[in-house]
Amino acid sequence: MQTKFLLNDEFIGQPPTKRALAYLQSQREKNKHIAGIYCGYAPVELFYAMDIIPAVLCAFANATIETAENILPANLCPLIKSSYGFIIKDTCPFFSLSEAVVAETTCDGKKKMFELIADKRPMHIMDLPQLADEPESLENWIKMIKKLQSFLENTFNKKITDAQIEQAIVDNNKKNKLIKKILEFGAYKPSVIDWTEMLDIIFLAIPASASDLNHKLEEAIETLEKRVKDGYSIAPANAPRILITGSPLGGDSTKIYKLIRDAGGIVSVIDSCVGIKPFNEIIQENTGDPVRAIAERYLKIPCACMTPNPKRLDVTSKLVDFYKPDAVIDVVLQACHGYNVESYKIGEYVEKKHNLKFLKIVTDYSQNDIGQLKTRIEALLESI
Repeated sequence: MQTKFLLNDEFIGQPPTKRALAYLQSQREKNKHIAGIYCGYAPVELFYAMDIIPAVLCAFANATIETAENILPANLCPLIKSSYGFIIKDTCPFFSLSEAVVAETTCDGKKKMFELIADKRPMHIMDLPQLADEPESLENWIKMIKKLQSFLENTFNKKITDAQIEQAIVDNNKKNKLIKKILEFGAYKPSVIDWTEMLDIIFLAIPASASDLNHKLEEAIETLEKRVKDGYSIAPANAPRILITGSPLGGDSTKIYKLIRDAGGIVSVIDSCVGIKPFNEIIQENTGDPVRAIAERYLKIPCACMTPNPKRLDVTSKLVDFYKPDAVIDVVLQACHGYNVESYKIGEYVEKKHNLKFLKIVTDYSQNDIGQLKTRIEALLESI
């Protein structure tokens, strides 16, 4: 038996957003400033340097989509509709706590949704270059980050130095290394870490500072090391191991993870924005130009909004080699066109280069497709 659940406390069994919300509320009680973000491209090191808490505003619940569809088209991405629905119903505690919003131009749907909420909070739009390997893209992204710095300084009446940004880089690198080390326990066979524990840490990782979180992460690593030493596992050694890639999943869309577990499989690694992706790269330290170092690191994120996007194939190979999954499942949220189109290349690459089973799933936040998904996932695992 395991000695304790990772991050063992009163939030065991609660959705991972509960822990993140509790942390944000505790910081508000300490009179800390909070700013909302929507994407992994938001350079959180600037927030940490100013002692501003970043709150992730993406929503993963089906409950608010009907309300959102009174204004937004029904065939829009469920993440956008869910996020917008919470805001117009005034039921999103993360948005309520946010004093300002930083938004990134990662997709057309989000860009237009930002226009609809621009009057609700001070908002800053970051124009994300989408030809990541072009030299001018880096220069433009550096300018965007500097504009964000000015926005945060003016909005929260704070000024920061390069030295403070550099320290935030060093601190966050340490935190991200610890989180990556935890997620890498998914490579053990039999598996010693569950997807619920992965998400519990990932959702807390963005708002929590290194000083608040690192000791908990170190304790979690000790727990996982003890599980390995004691021979504890969460599933039989022969359980099919799955690499999840594609759109970010949380809340109601974790139905995919539950179906994999119910079918006897294991989620070994999650390659998405709500997964290992934010922790794969660290920022170069002590370069003398911390903003440039931040820009270089963030442009390496292989989101499907980038074109061309060979880095995603490279990352896929590294994850396959390290985690040694038996199959890859690419989960695409409905109307997420970038990931949907790119799925063809991912499937072809996984099957031909790595000789692995591949399954593409297109879904939303409803439970309407549970039966179909169950059949397809069970068939995949039975074929392994």
